Amino acid sequence: MSTKQTNTDLFNYHRRNTVEVNVGGVKIGCNNPVRVQSMTNTSTMDTEGSVAQVKRIVAKGGEIVRLTTQGSREATNLGAIKNLLEKENCTVPLVADVHFNASVADVAAQYADKVRVNPGNYVDTARTFKHIDYSDEEYAKELVRLRKRFVSFLDLCKREGKAIRVGVNHGSLSDRIMSRYGDTPSGVVESCMEFLRICRDENFDNVVVSIKTSNTAMMVTTVRRLVAVMAEEGISYPLHLGVTEAGDAEDGRIKSAVGIGALLADGIGDTVRVSLAEAPENEIPVAKELVEYISARAGHTPIAAFADKNFNYIEPQRRKTNKVGCIGSDQVPVVVSGYCTKDQNIAPDFLVCNGTITDNSGADFITLQYNDITPEVIEKLKSSENCVIIAESNHINPVAELRAIVHKLMSEGVETPVIIRRTYHESSVESLRIKAAADLGVMFIDGLADGIWIENEGISDEQINAIAFGILQATRTRISKTEYIACPGCGRTMYDLQGTLARIKAATGHLKGLKIGVMGCIVNGPGEMADADYGYVGAARGKVSLYRKQVCVEKNIPEEEAIEHLLKLIESDRTKE
Repeated sequence: MSTKQTNTDLFNYHRRNTVEVNVGGVKIGCNNPVRVQSMTNTSTMDTEGSVAQVKRIVAKGGEIVRLTTQGSREATNLGAIKNLLEKENCTVPLVADVHFNASVADVAAQYADKVRVNPGNYVDTARTFKHIDYSDEEYAKELVRLRKRFVSFLDLCKREGKAIRVGVNHGSLSDRIMSRYGDTPSGVVESCMEFLRICRDENFDNVVVSIKTSNTAMMVTTVRRLVAVMAEEGISYPLHLGVTEAGDAEDGRIKSAVGIGALLADGIGDTVRVSLAEAPENEIPVAKELVEYISARAGHTPIAAFADKNFNYIEPQRRKTNKVGCIGSDQVPVVVSGYCTKDQNIAPDFLVCNGTITDNSGADFITLQYNDITPEVIEKLKSSENCVIIAESNHINPVAELRAIVHKLMSEGVETPVIIRRTYHESSVESLRIKAAADLGVMFIDGLADGIWIENEGISDEQINAIAFGILQATRTRISKTEYIACPGCGRTMYDLQGTLARIKAATGHLKGLKIGVMGCIVNGPGEMADADYGYVGAARGKVSLYRKQVCVEKNIPEEEAIEHLLKLIESDRTKE
């Protein structure tokens, strides 16, 4: 797919056109604001505890709240939760989260304002990683079975006036989809489209769609692919955005802002959830700041730019550049910072003194904004092998202007490396993390940048340096530390997730380049192990199973012993290498 086929304007902010969806009186899509939401981690059978947590989420600005419904009794108890909330003057819409049992979705539709179903396990059985050789006729029969069951659910939602979310998680694709399409973005999109085509055929438009994965770059490009396929097939349902299992603290915020921000910058996304392995109410301020920051670009001064004809928006590749010392070509992106450290994992490649790079490599650094790129500058860049561009933007839509710079260079055949420099004026590290990640991460996902330089007076060089390396880690263009693929927890969680994550990080934080999944239950746990080296997954109350990638290697370990077993597994594998 080419950029033109997506109908996405890379240089001017416009919200994607969608139908309007009504979730318990809160309107999503069309001309409505981007909505922010969260999910409780209480037991849905704990009526008072769930109500209290919902109210804390709403107090922070949450507009929609989701609760897990493992079975019919939890789905039914949504009614009791909703009644108690209304008595306490809280009318926030509630969403039922359904996995594995289509009948539970039918019950939930009687009580919830919206029902989330997962195509990976709604009619198909839970993922077992078995390959099944379907003939075309057999596969068609499976689709007929799916349609029959899903249509009966849609008919119920029509009668009840309820909305649905078709929510695909990369970690829970069905064996049927995996057998036909493999573990690919196309498979993720097709899993979603099977359900959306039925909604369209049944004239059911009260639908929100989501595709989530813990791999931020994959999440961005897969949602782009979905948007393109939906447009080709005349479907315009609103989109819910999120990076699943983003983790906690700085890493969780940066990872979420990179993925969600990259899509919001292109007008894609109508409701968001920042999934943090923390108290659910902590997610809301992060989501609100991210949404407000990007929504402020509406109606900005237009940027007259054109996409390079060879740029592939759906499957971006890194731009071809010259090698200038440690910058450009196939080398990892460089970091420019004022922070000096002996730790080579997080040591900047270039130090800054009084706003100037101190360097004796012979590179010729040239600072450019979009309007500086004249024919004379183009010729100079083409004739010099040692030039490195410092690309800057002060535009309210920095993503668009920074893109415009690089696309202009690409169109002119200039292969000079580009370091992205952005100056902020934030009073808090939290705001800087969110905004810098949203602005700059997409440049690395799209392969347009060879380095990163963040400035913010009043924020320490050490903190800024950590943000820069965090953005590169989140885009998986430069790995400097251990990555934790950690779910936010919900009513299905089988152990103290937040405390356990902290202990695992303390025990394994020195293992640079390792990816460790910390999952509360089996919904996405085993599936996301495909993207992790090791997995720590809740198996039952107080019991944990350990995975090496997708393979379970030890089952039902007592929780108090599980971290020690994980460390022994990692050490055993490292000894064999």
